[in-house]
Amino acid sequence: MKTRITGLARTALLATVTMTGGLFAMTDAGVAAGKNILWVQPMRDHPVHRLMQAGFLNKCKELGNNCEVVGNPSATNYDVPGSIPLAEAAMARTKFDAIAVYGPGPEIYPFIGKLGKEGFPVVTWHVLPPEGSVPGLKAATGEDIPSAGKAAALSMGEKLGGKGVIALTQGSSNDTENVMSDSFRKTMAEKYPDIKILETQMEGFEPSAAEGKAVALLQGNPDVVAAFSTTGNGAQTWSGAARKAERPLVIIGMDYIRQNLDIVKSGAAYGVVAQPLYEESALTAQLANDLAEGKEVAYMNPLPASVITAADLEPYYKMLDSAGQ
Repeated sequence: MKTRITGLARTALLATVTMTGGLFAMTDAGVAAGKNILWVQPMRDHPVHRLMQAGFLNKCKELGNNCEVVGNPSATNYDVPGSIPLAEAAMARTKFDAIAVYGPGPEIYPFIGKLGKEGFPVVTWHVLPPEGSVPGLKAATGEDIPSAGKAAALSMGEKLGGKGVIALTQGSSNDTENVMSDSFRKTMAEKYPDIKILETQMEGFEPSAAEGKAVALLQGNPDVVAAFSTTGNGAQTWSGAARKAERPLVIIGMDYIRQNLDIVKSGAAYGVVAQPLYEESALTAQLANDLAEGKEVAYMNPLPASVITAADLEPYYKMLDSAGQ
């Protein structure tokens, strides 16, 4: 059976959490009798990741489950080796009924396989690896990644009038961003063949370093008129670089975190791809719950993503307010 996420109106109450030794845990004693679900997320404190966690914890509370979030406490360092011991420590302390593992790249796949061999139902989110490609993985949810790249290309191509040079950057080379960049390039080539896209650059996750790379790219390419970044800090990276370089740019980044909405609202960026971060994370909690109950779920659970611009922001501000973000 397929599961469905409920509307955002049902997630207005943010679960109370505490932080101890790299662990967020729901503290409401009333959920202690529910199922135990573990959420494993390297780079735990990245603002995009914290928005994901809000969706997960809210849905857990709605379901009456006891849920914990573990991962290396960083907003800039994606550290799988540093996160797995935190997950194993939580598993030594608590008997979990299902485990959600953030799996944007193959470096964490062996851990998913290990969990599967130990009998845990495992769900991942934000990426959609083909069924059977990751041993131990029972279900996946996240945005339809190629369609997100396509949406960004169509929006930017129209805004540019079909002409110009675009800079393309990623946070890192990973399954999510690589596919999105490829889709962006393919769509642009098909729909706007007069637009040129520069070779993809890795901006990384440290904000000041990313901005410095973007400034250098602009200085070396005076014909660039637009930038698309496939990572959550991309709107900040490119709006800051455009300001320092005194260059007007059409900028599309990722994710409806508050900082990015504010950047679009100010006019410093044209738009962001509204990856369903909160929605996919709530659906992850539902899938894990259903698997823990022995129910059948669809393996692949894609969600739509579109580009939002200044006229579209208000519903996303309200959603962030409801999530305590």
